[in-house]
This record gives sequence, structure tokens and C-alpha cells, in this order.
Amino acid sequence: MSADTHSWQEKAKHFDFQGHQIAYWTGGREDARPLLLVHGFPTCAWDWAKVWDQLGTNHRLIACDMLGFGLSDKPRGGFGGPANGKGYTIHWQTDLQAALLDHLGIGEFDALVHDYGVSVGQEMLARQHSGFGFAMLGQCLFLNGGIFPDQHRPVTMQKIGVSPFGFMLGFLMSRRGFGKSFAQVFGPDTRPSAAELDGFWHFISHNRGHKITHKLLHYIADRRTHKARWEAALTGAQARIGLINGALDPVSGRHAFDKWREVVPDARHHLIRDVGHYPQVEAPDEVAAKVLEWLA
Repeated sequence: MSADTHSWQEKAKHFDFQGHQIAYWTGGREDARPLLLVHGFPTCAWDWAKVWDQLGTNHRLIACDMLGFGLSDKPRGGFGGPANGKGYTIHWQTDLQAALLDHLGIGEFDALVHDYGVSVGQEMLARQHSGFGFAMLGQCLFLNGGIFPDQHRPVTMQKIGVSPFGFMLGFLMSRRGFGKSFAQVFGPDTRPSAAELDGFWHFISHNRGHKITHKLLHYIADRRTHKARWEAALTGAQARIGLINGALDPVSGRHAFDKWREVVPDARHHLIRDVGHYPQVEAPDEVAAKVLEWLA
């Protein structure tokens, strides 16, 4: 474990969510408006480490490792109740975010979401739109992710994971194979170092988490099921949402950015032309500056 990952892990706090231990972090200014950070797949809240201090200058920061990710519990039977023994649903991960906010006594807040987390952000907005929760959510800012299912271009690992042979994904994953596949979603000039890949893998493989990767891919089906509802919520919240997009992302890059401008033309947008799927890791200064500008 590197000094960076060790320091991050040492700062983790924990709370109980329906019998499962959840790792979470807080930081920034205690007297400032809260900002909830929701991470992507297959990584965890450590994704925010490079922008943490900058965002914390103006905000109280809150982030957790969702169930099945990072340092949080990773139940092998999946999560979401007996009707969903095969995977982890976005609805239950959204319930987790609500429980975390309640645990910390948070009132009004804003959110910054990425990848898997964009679906959680869309579900939060949809509940608010329909009057069934998250009334205190203000602005919701998005980074690269499958906001529009028809624009999502899955990588090989995701294709295997959602196939009938998805259970084999855990047996196939190794640090070497992960590093080769994962680096491909970054920009060609901003790919992670070997040490950074070690850090990502440390959290993914914690408590044998890579063995349940296929269960975490339930979000792909959730996106198709809730497409109309989630997009309606975006349309109704254009004054309070924005997208920061890494153009070179093969999964949800420039093509997804163009779709955003078409579907929600009155929402904010910012394209970073030389980075890929993890703009907060590849261009942390630019991402932090734009987030602070929009939230101001």
C-alpha cells in the first residue's frame, strides 16, 4: 500500500447501513455548504483524492464507498433484498446516500457524481422531481458516465460481466489485466502511473471485491429500465445541473457530451479535450476550478 492510499484509508470513518459497514470520509470546511461526492465503477471514493483539498476550501465534503466498493462491505449475495439476489441496484445505493446524509445530520447540499455515481445522481433528482425524497438537493454536477444509455459504449470487462458468463469475471481479473484494461479509458497522455494503478487495485480487491464485479454491473440494466424517468428529471432541473466531460473517453466521451447538449440545452457544460473517463484524476485542477465556479 502506498503512502497516499494508506493515508486515505486511515482517515475512513464507518457507519452501519442495514447491517453492513460503510466506509465514509468527511473534510473541508465544517461551516460551509455540504458537497456530496459519489464515485464510479469499479473504483471508490479514493477517486476524489486529487480534488479533495481544493473542493474543501469552499465546501464541507462528504463521500463514501458504496456497498460492494472499496473499504465498505461487499456481501457476496448481492444487495437489494431477496428480489435482487443477483446484483446491487442503483435504488439501494441511493438509499445508502440518503442514510449517510441523515447519519451526519445534513440539510441542504449539492452533489458531484461520476460514472456509476451519475445514475445515483439521476435517481436522487428523479426522487426530488416526483416528491419522494432528496428535497434538500441543490445543484447536481456530473462527470463522465452513462447518463444516456444509448450513448454508453461498454468496455470488454463490462460486456463479459453482464453476459451469462459474468461470474467468471472475478476469476479473470488480476492486477496486471486490470491495469491494462483500466488505463485504456484514460486519455493517451494522462494515463495512471503504475503506482496509481496499484492504488486503484488495492481498493477494488480489498476483501476480494474483484470477485463480485459482475454483481455491481446491475446498474447497466437499471439505466435502461429508468431511462425515461431519469431523463425527465434532468430536463426539469436544467438550471441546477452541469456536465464536465473528458472528450477522449471511449465509454462516455465527446459523443455523450454532444447528447447532453441536445437533451438538456439549457444546462451547463464544459468539455476537457485532452482527457478521458476520469477527469477528476486526469485534470484535477481544471475540474476543481470549474466545480467551484459553478457551485459559487
